[in-house]
Amino acid sequence: MWKRLKKQDPEIFEAVCGELTRQKENLELIASENFASSVVLNTQSSVMNNKYAEGYPGARWYGGCEWVDRAEELACSRTKELFGIPEYHINVQPHSGTQTNMAVMLAVLKPGDRILSMDLSAGGHLSHGHKLNFAGRLYEIIPYGVSRETECLDYDQIRKLALENKPKLIITGASAYPRFIDFKKFKEIADEAGALLLADIAHIAGLIAADVHPSCFPYADFVTTTTHKTLRGPRGGIIMVRKEFAKKIDTAVFPGAQGGPFMHVIAAKAVCLKEAKQEVFKEYQRQIQKNAKALASSLDKLGYRIVTGGTDNHMLLVDLTPKGLTGKEASMILGKVNITVNKNLIPFDVQPPAVASGVRLGTPALTTRGMKELQMQKVAELIDRALMRKDSANELAAVSREVAVLTKKFPLYPERKYG
Repeated sequence: MWKRLKKQDPEIFEAVCGELTRQKENLELIASENFASSVVLNTQSSVMNNKYAEGYPGARWYGGCEWVDRAEELACSRTKELFGIPEYHINVQPHSGTQTNMAVMLAVLKPGDRILSMDLSAGGHLSHGHKLNFAGRLYEIIPYGVSRETECLDYDQIRKLALENKPKLIITGASAYPRFIDFKKFKEIADEAGALLLADIAHIAGLIAADVHPSCFPYADFVTTTTHKTLRGPRGGIIMVRKEFAKKIDTAVFPGAQGGPFMHVIAAKAVCLKEAKQEVFKEYQRQIQKNAKALASSLDKLGYRIVTGGTDNHMLLVDLTPKGLTGKEASMILGKVNITVNKNLIPFDVQPPAVASGVRLGTPALTTRGMKELQMQKVAELIDRALMRKDSANELAAVSREVAVLTKKFPLYPERKYG
């Protein structure tokens, strides 16, 4: 296949090879990224790509869907089995996490309805109501944040906002929040305010599946997730809802938010869900959490301020203000030594989003490569050396060499410890 691609389209071949090399040679610390197994990748590039299948299993608008029906049914049943939710209805067709949230809102809200959700600056996601996103344009967003003292969710403030504003939907879940979320408390607040509850677990789905993070079941009316972060599958989304919302959700996905589903991606989702049922996956999720704690502790000892003082999940936020750096600067410096991170706002940030005062670090990808706590200490040391001696070409070159040693010792494929 690769020989044919090289001959037919050398420019794309070069891009693919370049990206493979980048993934092999970089320490990937972006919390939302991971490395899918070769089986998932192979499934996603299979002949399932060729099939149109608008509709749902047993009720398609196209003929010849018997085998893609089977794949979708497996993805749905495996979702129920993985999360232990036989009473929930599953939709595996959304192309992305944003489209899962869009479908929920289309299903139960009207334009102008109120949503109570976590502000982006406090750790929320664009699709929870940013003014430039569809959610912020269509609905009235009431944002909640975190405590200035603890930088953790302030449930008293959230309850107060809910009772004062009476939103129709409350969204819990985040893209940059390093602590456990109390889903039961959110359910109590939603019930008291007469609101429906959506739990967006895109980042922590793998941790929940492995009982490493408190579960959102049975508290949430709607649960949305992506499949490519801690679940380590293909890029896509899944919606899990109480059965009374099944028809509304299915209609909101198709024809409401999208047309034909990506059957090759759905088949790959089914594969990753089966992988996630294995005991080694639970061990993997526990190691992700251990690694995040070890990385946070190591950076703390090196004088970095860790937002909230630590982490309970797979990610940590580092405030670089005491080091005289912005997130943008740190991301660029670390990129020079093949350490990939993303700049990120911290709570009550004084910098604009394009600059940011912090970086967000995550351990799923490095854990996939087999790295453990000892390697997290080394990674923290490399980060510190690069940032603190950013003007020394010799030191940056030395850090790059040590990154190369580490990535060769823990390669992507096929020696990977966790699948």
